[in-house]
Amino acid sequence: MTEATTSPRSTPGADRRGGSIDFRSKSIDNRYMHRLFITALRAGIVAVILLGLFGQIVVIPTTAADEVDHFPPYAPFAAPYVTVAIAGIACVQVALAAVWMLLTMVERDAIFTPRAFRWVDTIIGSSIVATLLAIGITGHLTLTDIPSPDDGMEVIGALAAATAGVGIGASFVMLIVIMRSLLHKATELQTEIAEVV
Repeated sequence: MTEATTSPRSTPGADRRGGSIDFRSKSIDNRYMHRLFITALRAGIVAVILLGLFGQIVVIPTTAADEVDHFPPYAPFAAPYVTVAIAGIACVQVALAAVWMLLTMVERDAIFTPRAFRWVDTIIGSSIVATLLAIGITGHLTLTDIPSPDDGMEVIGALAAATAGVGIGASFVMLIVIMRSLLHKATELQTEIAEVV
């Protein structure tokens, strides 16, 4: 009679050396890393929002005033462009606040619920507004004869930046729309699995 032999591969929960794998400790490690990433992302969100506030309150108005002092013909364009720049940063801040809420839902294992779509839609909406602002700036720079102290090079640079902003904004909106559709499918799948169980 021969004894039956079992290989480590055929034993559930065994590693190649024949020892067992502690799945619970791996789950705890993953949870710890998960929380670490969320904390790092939140710290980044707070830093970007505070940096944006500093730009809105100090940098943008001061830079515009300095440009007008340096070249007075810029004066009629200062207030509208400052307003658009502040509004553009506000769009980014709103999107980051929505990301914060989504991170909270991820932390609570509630991301695959219909409530998540409200925050994804907020990101899409703020991105669309920012893109429309960039389109408006691009159109204005293209159609308006804006005086410049250096043969229009500053205007050309601003036009290139605005055009790049339109491209980046449109691409980001399309990406988030695709991600929303994936989230919708995952939510439907989660609901179906919950009903079966």
